Amino acid sequence: MTYTVKPFTVEATGIRKSFGSVTVLDGVDLAVPEGRIVALLGQNGAGKTTLIRILATLLRPDAGTATVAGHDLRADPAGVRRAISLTGQYAAVDDMLTAEENLRMMARLRHLPRREARDRATRLLRDFDLDDARRRLVKTFSGGMRRRLDLAVSMVVRPALLFLDEPTTGLDPRSRDQLWTAVRRLADDGVTVLLTTQYLAEAEQLADHVAVLHRGSIVAEGTAAQLKSGLGVASLDEAFLALTDDEPASDYTASDHTGTDYTGTEYSKELSR
Repeated sequence: MTYTVKPFTVEATGIRKSFGSVTVLDGVDLAVPEGRIVALLGQNGAGKTTLIRILATLLRPDAGTATVAGHDLRADPAGVRRAISLTGQYAAVDDMLTAEENLRMMARLRHLPRREARDRATRLLRDFDLDDARRRLVKTFSGGMRRRLDLAVSMVVRPALLFLDEPTTGLDPRSRDQLWTAVRRLADDGVTVLLTTQYLAEAEQLADHVAVLHRGSIVAEGTAAQLKSGLGVASLDEAFLALTDDEPASDYTASDHTGTDYTGTEYSKELSR
């Protein structure tokens, strides 16, 4: 059988980061296929946000190599920044502007011509279900509306890779569903999404691929179904607990059900076929 291997938007090997005597990342290997939604899971303090900040060029790793959208993290950080967009844990929009003004301002800051900036704002307001609120001040928005606007702002110039760091924290279930729908549309349009989340249901419903970060390393990767099957459990919650308890998790393997076992980045690459 012949397979077509999808290119990888992120390929990271041996990423290490310490803060003083505390080692946060201890040799992280991660491959993110193009056009996929990949969820990075881990306990509080596992290093999820640190890894995102390193891949987004906001922190320098102590060791390791990575390419992001074809740009070397160390040799070409400016190229990485041109190819990515980062949406953090809290919406970063101006409360005293309208939704449309926020989008047009960001478009102009990204050097889009005035007419193109206006057209882009109109398209994004429609795509993120904010058209009816285009002239409302953002300070009047609900939490879900603010998060959708924040996501729209990050798409003013379409990135190859979108980082979402716990994007639905504090949202009600309806707002969370609306944001999930928006993220799925982005992936369908070819945008690669690397997502950190504390909500295991979010990872199970949204992500094409799940990577579990524990003790500074990626200890398991696969679809939610593959992780559950590999550990013989019924839910992703049980799989996560099994992988992040006090017992060593590094011996975990997942099967593609053809008799071949994979671990780490090798398994991630196999899944992209």
